[in-house]
Amino acid sequence: MTERPWAPSADGLVLTVRLTPKGGRDSVDGIEPYADGRPVLKIRVRAAPSEGEANDALVRLIAEVVGFPPGAVNLISGHTARLKRLKIDGPAIALAESLERICSKR
Repeated sequence: MTERPWAPSADGLVLTVRLTPKGGRDSVDGIEPYADGRPVLKIRVRAAPSEGEANDALVRLIAEVVGFPPGAVNLISGHTARLKRLKIDGPAIALAESLERICSKR
């Protein structure tokens, strides 16, 4: 298996995302290498990057994709950057399987 933009943590999963705000639709566009070579999950949202709207839309989209409530998804870094890290609370194996399913559809 190729390298993935997520890794298990003590009580969940940490996910690296490259977010495109004002992207025309809310979608997960698959895995791609970032400029430095590490893998990122490419995501776009309709929301603008003002007042945290794009970050909120990102959290809601990730929660929907993995089938967990939005409260289980926390933005831990990159609040004002395109590259973001999220922590998803829950069983890491189930979360990784959900992300694999959505990425395999791309």
